[in-house]
Amino acid sequence: MKILSILILVVCFLVTLALGAQNQQLVNFDFLIAQGEFQLSTLLGIAFGSGFAIGWLICGTLYLKARYSKNRLSKKVQKQKKELDQLRAEPVKE
Repeated sequence: MKILSILILVVCFLVTLALGAQNQQLVNFDFLIAQGEFQLSTLLGIAFGSGFAIGWLICGTLYLKARYSKNRLSKKVQKQKKELDQLRAEPVKE
């Protein structure tokens, strides 16, 4: 499964490079503060790269948060199991 996802990622990257190589025309790009004239392939590469990086950052953050939560809950369960075993081992007080 991991190999398939890496292969899909490489294919997407190669398609992006192929499209970028075919689009060498200059375009005006207005961003927040200024305006610039860039090659279309450069803008496509920047958009793809920044989207990829932002996606990995968001997914990585969510993954780490879920893993931290899982570890915390696992420790809590182990603590409760230990306490339950101790209570079961004690004689019943009436």
